[in-house]
Amino acid sequence: MDVAAIRQFCLSFPHATENLQWEDELCFKVGRKIFAVLGLDSLPQRLCFKCTAERFAELCEHEDIRPAPYLGRYQWVILDRLDALPDDAVEDLIRQSYQMVRSKARIKTGPSKPRERTAKKRKKLKPS
Repeated sequence: MDVAAIRQFCLSFPHATENLQWEDELCFKVGRKIFAVLGLDSLPQRLCFKCTAERFAELCEHEDIRPAPYLGRYQWVILDRLDALPDDAVEDLIRQSYQMVRSKARIKTGPSKPRERTAKKRKKLKPS
């Protein structure tokens, strides 16, 4: 897959957004939580996503796939090349990452209501 195909695929999910962060990292989010990161600052480009613990161990055995820096302990992997896996496998892994992250994300589905603020009662000091 190339950058355009990955971008189109990631944005096809409900409530998915993109945001350029950390200089040249294109982050795909659902409910303000990242489910995939596309590194645009290097050649070849890199792709990072969350996976299950079982898939994490399996994927890290492949050449050009390793635990993601800073996120590996949370079962995120990084593909050092976009062609490290077949396109259908990459799509399936991105889909799984989206589903795992979406299950924990807070997603607004309708118009938001303003939060009501409750006044805190202040304790009155007794005069001495």
